[in-house]
Amino acid sequence: MSDYKLTANVRNDLGKGASRRLRRANQQVPAIIYGGEKTPQPIAVDKTAFYKALEDEAFFSSIINLEVDGKSQQVVVRDLQRHPYKPLVTHADFLRVDATHEITMRVPLHVVGQDESKAIKEQDGELHQLANEVEISCLPKDLPDYLEVDIAALEIGSTLHLSDLKVPAGVTLVELSHGEEHDQAIVNVTKAKVMQSEEEIAEEEAAATEASEEAAEEAKDEGEEGDKE
Repeated sequence: MSDYKLTANVRNDLGKGASRRLRRANQQVPAIIYGGEKTPQPIAVDKTAFYKALEDEAFFSSIINLEVDGKSQQVVVRDLQRHPYKPLVTHADFLRVDATHEITMRVPLHVVGQDESKAIKEQDGELHQLANEVEISCLPKDLPDYLEVDIAALEIGSTLHLSDLKVPAGVTLVELSHGEEHDQAIVNVTKAKVMQSEEEIAEEEAAATEASEEAAEEAKDEGEEGDKE
């Protein structure tokens, strides 16, 4: 599990106008913390550290140490509101976590084993990733940055499902808790389609044109013979 730390301060000036002024003047991102037994708390997060953390995929599936006015608490990112066309986060939601209570999060799936896969390296197999993330449930201390999908032994025409994943101790795949019918496919390997070269396409088109001309010529000759009779 990655270690992230953000600093923030309590935000008392609320509303859209106040949030806009905050983003422009103080280089901070308006946000809110909620969850647990405490009341929701509007905050302003340091923009520089926050934006840097956003560049890391693991940030979205990690426990964050958020220091608000000098007091630290553990949170996870629950939601981000983004500007419709600018690369800006206009608001962030953080959920408090309790070390003794399980949390439900979505974590990314990382495919590994491509270099060892005979299906891909030797048999012209084509990999299709059908899911990019999966929902899990676990205690905060057991939260993984991602789950690996090993395709090294996957054969052409075969598919890996959620039930094929190796998950760390203490981690539960939420979908599988709903029954076998929720055991969704996550990757498969199929035979790659052979692309024709430009020369092959040109040859086929030329042959088709020649055949068409010959057929037309034969039809013309038959017509002329019929007129003579």
